[in-house]
Amino acid sequence: MRRGLLVVSMMALGGGAALGAPFKVEEASIASIHKAIQSKQTTCAAIVDQYLARIEAYDKKGPALNAVITINPQARQIAAREDAEIAKTGKITKPLQCIPVAVKDNYNTTDMPTTGGNLLFKNVIPTKESTVTQRLRDAGAIILMKTNMHEFALSGTTVSSLGGQTKNPYDLSRTPGGSSGGTGAALAANFATVGLGTDTVNSIRSPANATSLVGFRSTKGLVSRANILPVSKTQDIAGPITRSVADAAVMLDVIAGYDPNDPVTARSVGHLPKSFRDSLDPHGLKGARIGVLKGFIGTQPIHAEVTAAFNKAVEAYKAAGATVIEIDDPFFDAGVFNRDYDVQKWEFKPLFNDYLVSLGDRAPVKNLGELIASGQFDKTTLAKFLTASEAIADPLQDKEYLSRLAKLDDLRDRLLNHMAADKLDAVVYPEQMRLVVPITETNQADRTGILAGLTGFPAITVPMGFSKPDQNAPIGVPMGVDMIGRPFSDALLLKLAYSFEQATKVHRPPQSTPAIK
Repeated sequence: MRRGLLVVSMMALGGGAALGAPFKVEEASIASIHKAIQSKQTTCAAIVDQYLARIEAYDKKGPALNAVITINPQARQIAAREDAEIAKTGKITKPLQCIPVAVKDNYNTTDMPTTGGNLLFKNVIPTKESTVTQRLRDAGAIILMKTNMHEFALSGTTVSSLGGQTKNPYDLSRTPGGSSGGTGAALAANFATVGLGTDTVNSIRSPANATSLVGFRSTKGLVSRANILPVSKTQDIAGPITRSVADAAVMLDVIAGYDPNDPVTARSVGHLPKSFRDSLDPHGLKGARIGVLKGFIGTQPIHAEVTAAFNKAVEAYKAAGATVIEIDDPFFDAGVFNRDYDVQKWEFKPLFNDYLVSLGDRAPVKNLGELIASGQFDKTTLAKFLTASEAIADPLQDKEYLSRLAKLDDLRDRLLNHMAADKLDAVVYPEQMRLVVPITETNQADRTGILAGLTGFPAITVPMGFSKPDQNAPIGVPMGVDMIGRPFSDALLLKLAYSFEQATKVHRPPQSTPAIK
């Protein structure tokens, strides 16, 4: 564990800032940080130090969330350079200037290891930066940390052989969703301002659902996946996890767009708005037509709290001016989609082996077979998948794989036809039919986000409520609503999500990580 920066300089907390009420990073947004720096209420270095102090207090101590794998040893020096630039120009000049980011540890970073949560990758520093993190750096962001994740992004409870189990700040007995649960827990605990996750099935939106955050899975091709440890060429997406829809829009403005290193991003040409922030209309739901996917709403006793919160969310859509239309089609069954449509198993091995080649002599193993032989991974959650993937000699000669790919086109058309017939702007459903699972369970059951993963359509999860409080969850367990739209309707989804967020204002911070006095 790299903790060299956790000796916080108290002088830096106030150094260079104007006298008056000190700025606090708890629940801070991109806009509020920029306003505070611009008014000289605080400095970039002070912002970084406050976040480092919170990590010191709560990641391995206190609630011991275990969300962080590596802290950037250059974070304070980068902050000092940004402060010097702002002093020279007299203003904020970049969209993410001085904004600390929590990055899932499958994004390549050339100044920190990229581990995928695996023990063998503990000291592997890639030679190529991911396109997304490079765009964040160019926009002035500070990559403050790399976060724990479900190992190799292959499951949903956020446990890894290197990072161990990450806890949910709202209920320390529960998982934070996954696989991007380290980023989710870190943001919920105010370890950073914004974050990055990846999403193959649910993995950006599952942590957002579980930790009262916003998770945006963009249209496939909107955001580059270059130099990110891959799982599936069909289903992988990179994107933001934030505390607000507005911050997600700022992130998308920076990271979206064509990248020749990920040819699928050529699809985005002609589909980018001038700014995603232009979509942020508090009255955006007025006149909208919203479909409710009945088959994704739980009916069992274990689903009761989530279903009640979702029904309340539907009423909020109506109150905000939307027309709601029920989609009652038994074809839409998340359990069937997870079992019979998912293609990760066929695509992981060749992608993983190619990624190892990209690491050159820094790769800790030569191929997936060597990784399996080493036994150095979380066997409880990964052994079955890794063994099955290794056993597939040639996916393109596998009839089951080809059949599944063919079914995905039918799935896309089926959803688009419902949207066309009912003139829908988006379709909504609970991101998970039940509350996020306890740490004692190894499968993140009853998630529905695979619909976006399989179709490649954009989807955003926004907080919709909390369960009844109990001794483990003093304000309840968060729950989120997922909204899916047509390909490249990302700006429209942001508009609808922002309107819902502003109408409901559900988000609240957890009690396990209070402000440091």
